Amino acid sequence: MVPAPAPHPIPVRSEHDLLGDRDVPADAYWGVHTLRATENFAITGTPISVYPLLIDALAAVKEAAARANEELGLLPADKADAIAGACREIRSGRLHDQFVVDVVQGGAGTSTNMNANEVVANRALELLGHAKGDYARLHPNEDVNLGQSTNDVYPTAIRIAAIGAARELLLAMAVLQDAFAAKALEFREVVKMGRTQLQDAVPMTLGQEFSTYAVMLEEDRGRLAEAVELIHEINLGATAIGTGLNAAPGYAETARRNLAELTGLPLVTSANLIEATQDCGAFVQLSGVLKRIAVKLSKTCNDLRLLSSGPRAGLGEINLPAVQAGSSIMPGKVNPVIPEVVNQVAFEVIGNDITITMAAEGGQLQLNAFEPVIFHALSKSLLSLRAACLTLAERCVDGITANTEALRAAVENSIGLATALNPHLGYTAATAIAQEALATGRGVAELTLEKGLLPAHRLAELLTPERLTGAPGPSLA
Repeated sequence: MVPAPAPHPIPVRSEHDLLGDRDVPADAYWGVHTLRATENFAITGTPISVYPLLIDALAAVKEAAARANEELGLLPADKADAIAGACREIRSGRLHDQFVVDVVQGGAGTSTNMNANEVVANRALELLGHAKGDYARLHPNEDVNLGQSTNDVYPTAIRIAAIGAARELLLAMAVLQDAFAAKALEFREVVKMGRTQLQDAVPMTLGQEFSTYAVMLEEDRGRLAEAVELIHEINLGATAIGTGLNAAPGYAETARRNLAELTGLPLVTSANLIEATQDCGAFVQLSGVLKRIAVKLSKTCNDLRLLSSGPRAGLGEINLPAVQAGSSIMPGKVNPVIPEVVNQVAFEVIGNDITITMAAEGGQLQLNAFEPVIFHALSKSLLSLRAACLTLAERCVDGITANTEALRAAVENSIGLATALNPHLGYTAATAIAQEALATGRGVAELTLEKGLLPAHRLAELLTPERLTGAPGPSLA
């Protein structure tokens, strides 16, 4: 048997770090630090490239730093131009596949920062006409990371990424808010029974019910916008612990100004960089708002599932659009799968908030080493909530219909109408009417007329939907 030919060896280049020499693929833009990180942190299987907003933010920070160092006379123009050129390519979507370290890592984000330093350095070397790995000409640490530390680069980058993701979530929430508001308008004259503790209460309109969902989203958009403002405060220039060691005088403000111009964000430097380097309070605040959004969105989906239950043996007040078959054994069954998936997103967001809380609490002294898991959890929450809002709006809310006649019949037959007569009959008489209606199955209006407690015209006035709910429509008497 003829042996198979030996595979061609993969071309490599040798790189050196404090632990020794290692070979890395010759065509890789990352280097030895990234290689060791991929070996050490095979944790989630999620590379940082899954979060393009983070990659873009890292590139923006590196470009802003290079320009600041150039302005301060610390970096030659040719190197600054090459670094900036590499960063612009990354921000245009190139080389994202070279950001390979796991998003959850030890070292407070050092592996992410070094992955960025190496990719930027090697692409900058190519732009200068040199080979990847020729660090004597342009170095990942000495040039790309000049005046920086992971401890100011990484927190700044994850803040910028979070701002971008939060803005996308705000837009998605507005889409869902508009969808609920449109249904509130469509259902403004559809009378139904309101319920407290799942028991019949007093009449309302389906439009009023749907308007509350729109209002909740509007309120939460305001709270989210407030929380996002807090993460515009950055610690770039703080370097290792906030003292600014190894950053030139004027670097922090120059780098901030450049970064604000590159990102278009109103970034501000923290008043106390030592505090800012160790504090994760802004992330806790933002995550808390995301939990608030998730809780209220999940409650809304609980309502939609309950109101649409049936179709014949449940409440059956509304119909959710059928988007897929619901059972492998029960013919014709359709499930509320869109609200269900949004519920599950909410459960995950609430869990992510616990992760962020514990990671923020777990910091020690001048640095929190757990910002990688904070960023990962925060990003999952932001991205999942955005997808959930758009999915709920487009695949569910837009197509909801009302069972108008059944809703009206339920109101007409409800003992809840007795509450509207309470001021005119007295509590005792209204209670007796309600009890008899419940025992006999007869209507409150019918019994009131039969007993001569109110004249027909007065009863009709009292039981108009406008008087009961504020919405126009024919009397329920």
